[in-house]
Order: sequence, then structure tokens, then C-alpha cells
Amino acid sequence: MNRYRIFALVNQKGGVGKTTTAINLGTALAAMGRKVLLIDLDPQGNASTGLGIERAQRARGAYELLLGGLSLADAAIPTAIPQLSIVPASVNLAGAEIELVSAERREHRLASALAGNNGRFDIVLIDCPPSLNLLTLNALVAADALLVPLQTEFYALEGLSYLVQTVDRVKRAFNPRLDLAGIILTMYDRRNGLSEAVAQDVRAHFGARVFDTVVPRNVRVSEAPSHGLPVIVYDHRCVGAQAYIQLAAEFLKRFAGEPVSV
Repeated sequence: MNRYRIFALVNQKGGVGKTTTAINLGTALAAMGRKVLLIDLDPQGNASTGLGIERAQRARGAYELLLGGLSLADAAIPTAIPQLSIVPASVNLAGAEIELVSAERREHRLASALAGNNGRFDIVLIDCPPSLNLLTLNALVAADALLVPLQTEFYALEGLSYLVQTVDRVKRAFNPRLDLAGIILTMYDRRNGLSEAVAQDVRAHFGARVFDTVVPRNVRVSEAPSHGLPVIVYDHRCVGAQAYIQLAAEFLKRFAGEPVSV
């Protein structure tokens, strides 16, 4: 994967398709033969729910990895998707923000935990909360690169500019290797001229960092989490699933330097 192996999916705005992208990109990459770990760092636990992880399976997870001394090997559990594992959002994760404030090396807890990967996973995807807090900061310090799902709407560029400033501050203070590696345009509506206008603006500002693949609005993508399934499993023929398959192929071409047939 060149120098990129750990990717944080970040957007300080909620409802942009961040968790949906984490689940389905991870599923597609696993289907393409990669060993993938998804870390659910959002106390809402939507990534865990979207992969069908029952509450009883979340007794230990991201909180214990950060603050309970649990090893990565013990925190990661298999999903129904072959080669895709998850560190679920455990029930205690909601309180982690308060406990991290006084914790030693509070910004580096996740980075230290991931240092124990030892090649077990090819790709690590971190699904961050939709805010800049100590959980997100842990992801930014641990990550090699950022992936930013960006809804094609009016306020998208404004929010992205704030995120770029945050990345610059984290690079200076904690993680000089951190890079904004890719922007993924989500919830694209071809019937809406605004979606195309925003897409053009983002590409004009960020150029090749914007993925060619665009994820459209699709009702099947919205339905899939209620069944505890990635849309690629729920309905692999729908346009949303096909977009995420194409996105995974483009991801590997960009970051693994290899052509992938889909």
C-alpha cells in the first residue's frame, strides 16, 4: 500500500455518508482480497450496526482499546464479510472523551494500539465521529492519510476548508506524515444542477485528490444498514453498490499502485 496503510474517514459535518463509505469501501476491499480492519470510533456505533454486530458482541471494543489496555488482536472481531474485521464501538465509548482528557499521552492512544498490527491487516479504516474531539484527534494522530466523504451540497467547501486547517495543525503538532489523500463525493444527484456545480468546485480546488468515482444518492444504500448489511451485500446490482465497488478499485489503483478489474 505504498506508505499508506491506516486511513481515517473524517468529516466534521454529519450526514455526509462517512460511515456508509467506511462500511462499503471496507467490504469491497475485502472482496478484492485485502485483509481489512474497520475501527468504529464513533460512540453512535453506526458502523458496528451497519455490519450486523449485535450489542452482545460489543462488550469490548474501541473504548477498551483506547483506555482499557485491550490489545488490537483481542479488540478486533470478524464480521460476516470474509477478510473484514471490526473493532466495534463498545457501550463505554461515549464516556471515552471525558476520560481521555486526563489520560497520559491522550492523543496517541490509538496510534500505540495500532502499532501492534504486525501486518495482520493490509488496510485499516477508522470511522471517526462527526466532530473534532479527542477521539477524532486520536484517529488523525494514528493515520497515515485522510479520506474525506463530501456531500455535494452548498456548504461542502466551507466545511472542507475548516478540515484542511485542522489537518495542518495536527501535522505540525502531532503527526507530520498525515496527508489528505482523497476526497470522495457522495450523495450525488444528477438531476440537481447544484450537485454538479459543487463537484466542479471541489475538483477545481483539490484536483487529483478528488476521486473520479462519485457515489450517487440511492435508496438501496439507505435501506441496507437497517438490515445490518453493506449495500454491496444487500443489493450488489444497485447503482450505489456498483459505485462503491468502483471506488474500491480506484482506491487500490491509487494507493497500491496496481490495476484492478471489477
